[in-house]
Amino acid sequence: MSIEAKQAKQVIIDEIKEKLNGAQSAVVIDYMGITVAQADAMRKKLREANVDYTVYKNTLVKRAIEGTEFEPLKDALEGPSGLAISKEDATAPARVLKEVIDDFKKMSFKAGVVEGKFCDQAQITEVANIPGRDVLIAKFLGSIQSPVSKAVRTFQAIADAKAEA
Repeated sequence: MSIEAKQAKQVIIDEIKEKLNGAQSAVVIDYMGITVAQADAMRKKLREANVDYTVYKNTLVKRAIEGTEFEPLKDALEGPSGLAISKEDATAPARVLKEVIDDFKKMSFKAGVVEGKFCDQAQITEVANIPGRDVLIAKFLGSIQSPVSKAVRTFQAIADAKAEA
């Protein structure tokens, strides 16, 4: 192998390492069976969720993840593999990819690492069902707001009743 080829591979390995540096999650999928238009639609959805999606040679990904928290993914890197990475929302790659898998009825999860924990195919599917961070915050705030607003209405009704009397 020429020096140029080795250097080119090292550049890709370094790129993968940089993408994984500080990532909250990485999900590996089998992307076979989708059309170019479907792949474009999937990439658009992933971009909108700030998820980086790239297809690399499995051997280069395996070399890039050696010694990292993502190393358990090496066994999933067989056959066609796409890698979705998020630095912001740990559930975003799995959640968005599940939507795409459900829409296209093609592709499948292989495995993932979410917040340092390895997840097999079944576990990553469970992670995909967790709502996004913004949805969870909205639900939490809604659950706090509901009793408070109910109390305010009750106090206002008591005040109105006293004022009428």
